Amino acid sequence: MAKLPILTAPDPRLKRRAKSVEKVDARIRQLMDDMLETMYAAPGIGLAAPQVGVLERVIVVDVSPDEEEAQPLRMANPEILWHSEELGTYDEGCLSLPEHYAEVERPKQVRVRFIDQDNEIREMEADGLLATCIQHEIDHLNGTLFVDHLSSLKRNMILRKLTKARKSEQFPAYAAAS
Repeated sequence: MAKLPILTAPDPRLKRRAKSVEKVDARIRQLMDDMLETMYAAPGIGLAAPQVGVLERVIVVDVSPDEEEAQPLRMANPEILWHSEELGTYDEGCLSLPEHYAEVERPKQVRVRFIDQDNEIREMEADGLLATCIQHEIDHLNGTLFVDHLSSLKRNMILRKLTKARKSEQFPAYAAAS
């Protein structure tokens, strides 16, 4: 397994739509494993392939409270078949928008179809944090970030801070002088 670099906003690759996976083969299984290692190391509870520069419809999720109870989900081509009308709000963050959080309202429950790591088509229902995390990661596959669910004022404020932080990493001497 390998830890992969995580893209940060406003990287334009995060806004592109990912392509469907034809089959979960050894290459996709390796990608899933590498994504899980990257997610756990970050640390995070979900990661989509576009966040590591791979424009394929693959996500990994694990909302378990600790490592000993890990219950990783590996999903290719996840699609929401149904969602509840009842909404829930979570303070969402994202590995591609480090140290930025905001309340996002999403359906409380979802039913999702996906291809698992064994190339089997599965369906599952999720609620609460797991439902939110799955929706958040599927958004990444469609080129949507959690800040896209916020008002333009809040979104632009977060993106400006990330752009400024990125510039200071690229040009530390310039940032220190400004």
